[in-house]
Amino acid sequence: MKTKIINGIQQIGLGTPSANETFAWYNKYLGFDIRVFADEAEASLMTRYTDQEVRSRYAILAMNLNGGGGLEIWQYTSRIPQPANFQIHWGDLGILGMKIRSHDITSAHESLRAIIDCTDILKSPAGILHFYFTDPWGNQVEIIQNDYRFSAQPAPFGGVLGASIGVSDMETSIPFYSILLGYDQVTYDVSGSFDELSSLPGGEGPFRRVLLSHKPRRGGGFSKLLGPTEIELFQALDRSGQKIFKGRSWGDLGYIHLCFDIAGMDLLREECNQAGHPFTVDSSNSFDMGDAAGHFTYIEDPDGTLIEFVETHKVPIIKKLGLFINLKKRDPLKPLPDWLVKSMRIHRVKK
Repeated sequence: MKTKIINGIQQIGLGTPSANETFAWYNKYLGFDIRVFADEAEASLMTRYTDQEVRSRYAILAMNLNGGGGLEIWQYTSRIPQPANFQIHWGDLGILGMKIRSHDITSAHESLRAIIDCTDILKSPAGILHFYFTDPWGNQVEIIQNDYRFSAQPAPFGGVLGASIGVSDMETSIPFYSILLGYDQVTYDVSGSFDELSSLPGGEGPFRRVLLSHKPRRGGGFSKLLGPTEIELFQALDRSGQKIFKGRSWGDLGYIHLCFDIAGMDLLREECNQAGHPFTVDSSNSFDMGDAAGHFTYIEDPDGTLIEFVETHKVPIIKKLGLFINLKKRDPLKPLPDWLVKSMRIHRVKK
């Protein structure tokens, strides 16, 4: 095709010691109850990031039909996943936390603080209500008041709205995210110390923080499910951040990548090459994850944070009847009918 389309954040990769336990927790407490696939395989194309060894893994893709990106919950089966050997501080380099949307942040806060420590409900520099908590595996999560909903599900939570990413040089990172990924609007660009971050590890120091969003996108496929997104960049001003995955493998514990659902992979390849961020991993044509298939690639942001692109070809609806959504034959600018996307509820796993 002659145009590149970014439909939204498909998922954020989460390395965990137990994919089933992590899925069960996010299903029960945050409404990620659609198990799109659960697949065991070897990550043979990722050896660049796994010490040149082919590693085995088990992965679950979980979605929330309230709207937003999903969670790719990723577990090594051939080795014990490793934590960082230092305390990760806000402003270190990589994905610091994920942003989850909520259409009712008061109810979201009340339900979570009953089972886990949460900050108070805070206000961002843009005046948006939000709060933070640390999940049982040590991952920072931010819940943000956001009224976008794809469908009305009981949970006060939606899916992934975006990510907080630590960078070393804001002037280098902003063009990467704004030009290549289409985050062409600056919601705020502020510097200083922020009381709302003070409860986070290393969050009491001075930062420059830039919240990037985008104009309404004419997307196709699952764009209405994924919804609008945002990226918040943090640069520590009083220290040099450490790379969160320094000395570790992709797939170890924590946030391993941020994945975008796209169309027009060939054009995107050209754009990334011209921008000096070539594909470092390329499945070349079509990968198969058991029930789902597509074309995936990776690039690195200026600090080495992994960004994945997936051009989805096939998604299961009713596997036993051989019913799949085939996106290769569809107009890439035409969203799937709402009823068809909502039929993914057949993959709902009861709490």
